Amino acid sequence: MIDENRVEAGALPAAGVPAEVALSEVRQLRGADRPTHGGRLFAYVYDPAVPGLDDLAAAAHRESAHVNGLDPTAFPSLLAMENALVGAAGRVLGAGPGTTAPDVVGSVTSGGTESLILAVKTARDAHPEITAPRIVVPSSAHAAFAKAAHYLRVALDVVPVSPETLRPDPAAMAAAIRPETVLVACSAPSYAHGVVDPVAQIAAAAAEAGVRCHVDACFGGWTLPYLRRLGEPVPAFDFAVHGVTSISVDLHKYAYAPKGVSVLLHRDATLRAPQYFAYADWPGYTMINPVIASTRSGGPIAAAYATVRHLGDDGYLRLAAVTRDAVAGLADAVRAVDGLRLMAEPESTVVCFTATEGGPDLFVLVDELTARGWHTQPQLSYAGLPASVHLTVTAAVAPRVAEFGPDLAEAVAAARAAGPVRLPAELGAMVGAITPDALTPEMVVGLAAGLGLGGDPDAGPLPERMALVNTLLDAAPSALRERLLVEFVSLLQRPTWAPS
Repeated sequence: MIDENRVEAGALPAAGVPAEVALSEVRQLRGADRPTHGGRLFAYVYDPAVPGLDDLAAAAHRESAHVNGLDPTAFPSLLAMENALVGAAGRVLGAGPGTTAPDVVGSVTSGGTESLILAVKTARDAHPEITAPRIVVPSSAHAAFAKAAHYLRVALDVVPVSPETLRPDPAAMAAAIRPETVLVACSAPSYAHGVVDPVAQIAAAAAEAGVRCHVDACFGGWTLPYLRRLGEPVPAFDFAVHGVTSISVDLHKYAYAPKGVSVLLHRDATLRAPQYFAYADWPGYTMINPVIASTRSGGPIAAAYATVRHLGDDGYLRLAAVTRDAVAGLADAVRAVDGLRLMAEPESTVVCFTATEGGPDLFVLVDELTARGWHTQPQLSYAGLPASVHLTVTAAVAPRVAEFGPDLAEAVAAARAAGPVRLPAELGAMVGAITPDALTPEMVVGLAAGLGLGGDPDAGPLPERMALVNTLLDAAPSALRERLLVEFVSLLQRPTWAPS
């Protein structure tokens, strides 16, 4: 018999439990999560702090949760909502009647990664004569481009970004274009640092070479046009730019819809055509999909539709203004602390900072901020760029800005007092010498246990402080980092079995 006071996550009971017990278990499990509201989590979630919005989105989600986007003839409501969301995204991004991009079309996807995979897939399939297709991206481009290249067997040509501007050189991007190149990509803004790439110059070079240019605006692209309307100097990046052939923008980020909803836009239907998959050579229904998934729940689409309709253009302008002010306040807090510096002057919805010479250990600082209720995102060093701390800023952060500065100063003082993390000699030697292929399962288990990863079921799967883990990963070459993280996550993802 199952103890109703104990969470049996993943267990299949011999007899079903009452609904209130199942819901109680979900709530107990959620108690271990980072807070999704309240303005203290600077990554992964997007909170506008608009009263009633969660309830509205949840109600809309329930209305369409069991509707299937596989067949728009059976469920025309989803077709209508998708078309409305595509039109809204197009309007925000410089398309539609009366613009230089009146024929923009698009699709609703499950998130930015799917949008980027489809952008690469569409560019690749537009050129079946190219047997070894390639794409050109800056090193700051989202990792989903690498995932797309891996899944679709497309070569990835990576152009480094300047350590000063954190942007790629347009001339270097142009020089990387080859006869086999099917797509050139840039970010508006980049996730890591929140800066907008030189889209106009990159798109012009792509157009001159006869190559498509995709702008990844998944992260903050919805907000950039509103910041421009507020007087911020946002560079050109949308469909008003000649040579931009497609743009992706996530509605579950700064359109503040629940996850997961993104929109992939193409300048016209001809450019979108290779995105579709159709198959009739079997005895079942003819499959026709504009996106990767076949069956799609209508819940997220309906929730996004209700959210965008409720907030409206004026609501997004107001939220952009609140977020802009919060960004400015957080950036001032960083500037006021000796030992820290901004990686770039904020120009979107990101504050990214690093330590100066002699400053605090950033990974210890992240732990100290966590201990004070601030959940930030550490970013490891890469190709001459130092380790940094990333803050995704939303409207919900604004009321918390005054609290952040004193806590940041206090956390820096505590990190200085604690001193930098020192890897044990044997770990330092290992990451400097071992190759990913030489990493054995026994080594992984021993290493994970030494780092406090998943070793004690009563303490939880992760240690309270992650500085040692991040220091180890930071010391490892990229290929070894990848292998270590795959192995560590694999150790954490184990089934929970019901009592027999």
